[in-house]
Amino acid sequence: MPQSCQKFAKAASERKHNLSYRFPEKPLCLCHHQKYSHASCTGMILLTVFGCVCVCHREIIDKVHQRYNQTWKKNEKNYLKFRDNLRVNCNGFDNAIITQNNTPLGSNIVYSGERKRTLQVKWDYFDLFSKENPFSNKKWDTCSVVGNGGILSESSCGKMIDSADFVIRCNLPPLENGYEKDVGIKTSLVTANPTIFFNKYGSLAGRRLPFVESLRKYGNSLLLLPAFSFGMSTAVCQRVAYTIQDFKSPIQPVFFNPQYLDSLAQFWRSEGLKEVRLSTGLIMVSMALELCENVHLYGFWPFSNHPYGLYNLTNHYFDDVPPQAIVHSMPAEFDRLLQLHTEGVLRLHLGDWNG
Repeated sequence: MPQSCQKFAKAASERKHNLSYRFPEKPLCLCHHQKYSHASCTGMILLTVFGCVCVCHREIIDKVHQRYNQTWKKNEKNYLKFRDNLRVNCNGFDNAIITQNNTPLGSNIVYSGERKRTLQVKWDYFDLFSKENPFSNKKWDTCSVVGNGGILSESSCGKMIDSADFVIRCNLPPLENGYEKDVGIKTSLVTANPTIFFNKYGSLAGRRLPFVESLRKYGNSLLLLPAFSFGMSTAVCQRVAYTIQDFKSPIQPVFFNPQYLDSLAQFWRSEGLKEVRLSTGLIMVSMALELCENVHLYGFWPFSNHPYGLYNLTNHYFDDVPPQAIVHSMPAEFDRLLQLHTEGVLRLHLGDWNG
């Protein structure tokens, strides 16, 4: 237990508080996943029934409450303005996914994460591209974009998430074994980080059936693959598509268009985000704002304490594995999403299903 926490615990005991305290080995800090220093918080520890929380981080939550707790109402004017701005600058409706039309045979693909790397489209890849835009002539009224934040644990948001016309999920998350109540089971589009294929499925170099069986929970949804962000991802994403074809899985593999990712990064830079790379969650929110009239966000909370109660949260609702490298500015992204919430452009859900 930190020395400052010990002092407060002793003081609480002397005042004969009838509360049962369970202290962590270190203060429950909002930003411990971000590896920020606590030096500025020395001697400023808030004692709660859940542990020690740096006061400066409690102030962050209080400021979030001030902005979030206002009665939410969609602002159609603000929504249309932001959506139209996205369409003019990014056009995710037509360009988010590679098709045989927007990326013809013989054309060159420039990788979004490695600007000097290109790939000439030959038949082996062209044949895997969507023959037509999967979003063509489609428009959804409501969309749920589901992040994987620990805030979803015990949230009971599952039914509300599944009630949307179109449900977007990130990085092949677990939906079964008790998670259904909190995150639902409906999936219309799901993304996949190639590290999952490397680390969990041996790059699909061996037995592939376990991978195919893991996809059953997503039904006939779109599986969005970043094959052309980095060179290391291209071959394994190709094997994923071949595996799905060979085993006749109903899921539909499609590929991120790196041109769209570049234009989206430029758009958000113009909005004040200067991070190294956009998170998958923010990319999906951006797509949803073009595809859907009413966008609802769940599981977007970048801090390690719950906004209501301050108890400690795991990094994801299904594990507490921290990110290996900090390439996203999650608090800055959240701040921008919170601003869009207060402007009535989208609705951000925090806390339980009533949030």
